[in-house]
Amino acid sequence: MDADTRYEAVRSRDARFDGEFFFAVETTGIYCRPSCPAVTPKRRNVRFFATAAAAQGSGFRACRRCRPDAVPGSAEWNVRADVVGRAMRLIGDGIVDREGVAGLATRLGYSARQVQRQLTAELGAGPVALARAQRAHTARVLLQTTELPITEIAFASGFASVRQFNDTMREVYAATPSELRAATAPRGGRGTRRAGTPSAGIPLRLAYRGPYQAGLVFDLLEREAVPGVEDLGGPPGRRTYRRTLRLPHGTAIVAVEERPGSAGRRTSTARRGVATPAVAPAPAVVPTSAVAVAPGAAPLASAAVVDPGTSAPAPVSATHPGGWLDARLHLTDPRDLTTAVQRLRRLFDLDADPYAVDERLGADPRLAPLVAARPGLRSPGAADAEELAVRALVGPVEAERLVRRYGKALDAPCGSLTHLFPEAAVLAEAEPDSILGALTAALADGAVRLDPGADRDEAHEALLGLPGLDARTVAVIRTRALGDPDVAPSGVDAPESWRPWRSYASQHLRAAGELE
Repeated sequence: MDADTRYEAVRSRDARFDGEFFFAVETTGIYCRPSCPAVTPKRRNVRFFATAAAAQGSGFRACRRCRPDAVPGSAEWNVRADVVGRAMRLIGDGIVDREGVAGLATRLGYSARQVQRQLTAELGAGPVALARAQRAHTARVLLQTTELPITEIAFASGFASVRQFNDTMREVYAATPSELRAATAPRGGRGTRRAGTPSAGIPLRLAYRGPYQAGLVFDLLEREAVPGVEDLGGPPGRRTYRRTLRLPHGTAIVAVEERPGSAGRRTSTARRGVATPAVAPAPAVVPTSAVAVAPGAAPLASAAVVDPGTSAPAPVSATHPGGWLDARLHLTDPRDLTTAVQRLRRLFDLDADPYAVDERLGADPRLAPLVAARPGLRSPGAADAEELAVRALVGPVEAERLVRRYGKALDAPCGSLTHLFPEAAVLAEAEPDSILGALTAALADGAVRLDPGADRDEAHEALLGLPGLDARTVAVIRTRALGDPDVAPSGVDAPESWRPWRSYASQHLRAAGELE
């Protein structure tokens, strides 16, 4: 995509490119998302960046109107299997904050210098800068959705010191942490601000691009729910999915609410020769983002998406489909916010590019009517990759038994949520002479890696080498635990034209009853 095409997307405020690239205005020192509602700058004053971190590294501050840091992640990182794609998935999971650049490089099998060079050459920012941008966004969310003390937020976001935290927030947002928090207070004063507290959980809105078939995702989660770890209740269209999570620093109970998807209609594209991603304009009450502020936060200036006189978002225009899922996270340690959000995004496949998927699959005579019937169909992933692998092997009934016998009980159960799914090491020790024991031992000792940065081909071969794992089970693990969008449907002669979206083709065939 060349600079002129990008400028055309900016000039038309094409929200489908949000998260795919960013533009900065040299005369103002501000960087924006392509759909920013501000007056379009002159072409000679515009620079383009692959990531928000690259724009920040060049000295530009985030626009307060469009909040460019608050867009869904680029679908490109889920598709790509190279070192850059793997690195971006790991950085999103918080590896740099927990293990540093050296830990990231070790997981990728490269030196730290090689990782730095490849990321900088392609994205304009190295791993430290990319992680820094993510920390700043996490900090803003905590400032605007919780009553945690600002000092605690600094360290919970991954900053090494309060001074570093303050300096970064000023550089990125041109505001101090206190000013960012105050900006979320309604006119009645801070005391009436509707925000989360540690006990009430952190309210979030998890944004997605384009149409989203929420009902089919929640149907799948309902069929697969393992008692004690998951539950799902409510009427169709308004269901709430809840589950427990084991995270690097503690545990969590998360809840995600179903919102009926909007198929919308296809709009023209500024991208030449490539199917384009779609994303709705940001609702004015909150930024549509991986994580976003709670209702009552300072509004965005955006195109006619709020009913006059109310704080509720109006229905999104069909010409700009997109939206979000409401969520609430109860974390025992707020440092796990970024990791928890990324795991939910993978589970619900929220960073997908539905227009690129539908464009490719809709051109196939067999799939065309299925795509037309279910635009924006997703390929759900996993909130915990190792747990998914075990469940794919043993099935839901045996998974429930494993939870009752080996799962760790929560210190504070929440209704029917009472346990964490048992760790691989625990299962390997408990049932060493079984097929389950072989799989969990390989997971526990690192012989099989399913983390976001794992090499998918290597993991696939390692899984096939384990006793008792057939190709069908391995395909499920590759699709969902590894988030591979291009796994061929089992038992189907999938043509090359379905690439790189064969996992989505499987979902369409399954939804139509043509695949088990």
